[in-house]
Amino acid sequence: MTAIRVNDAEIPEQAIAQETQNHAGQSMFQAREAAAQALVIRELLLQEARNLGYAPDPQVLGEGKRETDEDSLIRQLLADQVETPTADEAACRRYYENNKKRFQSPSVYEAAHILFPAPPDDEAARAAAREKAQAAIATLQEHPNAFAELAYERSACPSANEGGRLGQVTRGQTAPELESFMDQLAPGQLCPVPVETRYGVHVLRLDAREDGRQLPFEAVHARIADYLQQQSWNRAVAQYISILAGKARIEGLQMAAANSPLVQ
Repeated sequence: MTAIRVNDAEIPEQAIAQETQNHAGQSMFQAREAAAQALVIRELLLQEARNLGYAPDPQVLGEGKRETDEDSLIRQLLADQVETPTADEAACRRYYENNKKRFQSPSVYEAAHILFPAPPDDEAARAAAREKAQAAIATLQEHPNAFAELAYERSACPSANEGGRLGQVTRGQTAPELESFMDQLAPGQLCPVPVETRYGVHVLRLDAREDGRQLPFEAVHARIADYLQQQSWNRAVAQYISILAGKARIEGLQMAAANSPLVQ
């Protein structure tokens, strides 16, 4: 395997193997490549910091943790060498107007369900659970008031003791498949089809729903400004790394485009 070098510094294979644990990939090769690139970027930044005469100045990070000497060099280098414009109010308002759906309070649901459990990879169990759920739906269409009794007798969820009632839940607190159906049902409506999730097959009833409200710009201005500032900083750092890589002699690794990941 060709050694990876950044100018006169070699990246040890042991360091790459250790760093690989911090990178996901569809294969071990992809994870290793991502780890090697992260270490090359780190070495580029450290070499530049030392060439410019920076000295370690570690900061206390909280909870008794202390910044490493190398991290302090990288922090100082990027703080001095990377400049990003401040996100002004006009830019923040444009982002808000173009992404209004992102700035809504979460919808609140009140629902009840009956769970027939089945592993997602066991088709025979899923088929049996679907059959039980369809039978329960047919019963409830004839006898709507029997929901709590059926939940108590048949549901595999702890909510069975509450007649299947889930209480108030917001988006993200329950399975996304249930949320999709709760968005379409009218309050008080029994879902006419079984709902499948990774837990099994559900009989679902929506009791109430309060749709999320649009948050005013003033309430999210600071959040948008922080987000735009971070995005701008990420692009500027990626460009700075590309410039350093273009001036360096890198052997054994093909650097990716300017969106290369940074090592924190």
